[in-house]
Amino acid sequence: MTTQSSPSYEKQSRDAASWAQYAATLHVARAPTGALNLNVEGRRAMSPLQGFGQLWQKTFRIRMNGAQVKPAEVIITWKERFPTFWPTWDHFYQPLTGIAPGEVALINMVLPGDIPHGLPLSTGVLVLYADEKSFTFMTPQGHMFAGWITFSAYEEEGDTIAQILVLVRTNDLAYEVGFRLGGTKHENRFWQYTLKSVAAHFGVNEPVQTRVVCIDPKVQWSQFWNIWQNAAIRTFLYRMLTPVRWTIKRVSR
Repeated sequence: MTTQSSPSYEKQSRDAASWAQYAATLHVARAPTGALNLNVEGRRAMSPLQGFGQLWQKTFRIRMNGAQVKPAEVIITWKERFPTFWPTWDHFYQPLTGIAPGEVALINMVLPGDIPHGLPLSTGVLVLYADEKSFTFMTPQGHMFAGWITFSAYEEEGDTIAQILVLVRTNDLAYEVGFRLGGTKHENRFWQYTLKSVAAHFGVNEPVQTRVVCIDPKVQWSQFWNIWQNAAIRTFLYRMLTPVRWTIKRVSR
């Protein structure tokens, strides 16, 4: 006797396949050539509940006015060309299998991110969710933020809307101080640049609508020691000690 699956069961199976399977720590299957795999391997993914700073929700939207493009096409292109939509001095190393649930991507960039000079940072993201309509990154310990960043596209009044939704806290006190001293404006410009780049790929030049809401103005002092994993500090020290490591390696040879 043949048993047919119900539509609801099939939908649940598809949804489950879009989520990353649970793993206690992150693992980079293979670091691309030229990528610095630092502050990612063996780290835990961090939700906003585990961050230190104020909780923010930021929404960046751009209307693909005049472009005959469907939301699914925007997401396919965004996944395939994700690194090309970032500023050229920041590097997102896409996993070999692409942006897929459970994959871990490495990031080598400079803080604050929207200008070519700054503090070096080696970190990464976990692809928490990915389907034909959206994909979500979750940040690891030591990243600037603890939380989720969701990239999506949908239809509104006959036009396709591309959107970035950020729900995060800064990971530790050092990042929080930098965020309050102007880092938040740089972060906003970074995501606005990304959306403008996506739109430009489809021949669109429209302004980015930005909405910023502070959901919780309190900091979480219980998470103070997150600073021990601060990826910016660790990357800076790693770079500073590069001549020492090189000398030791030469001597040992």
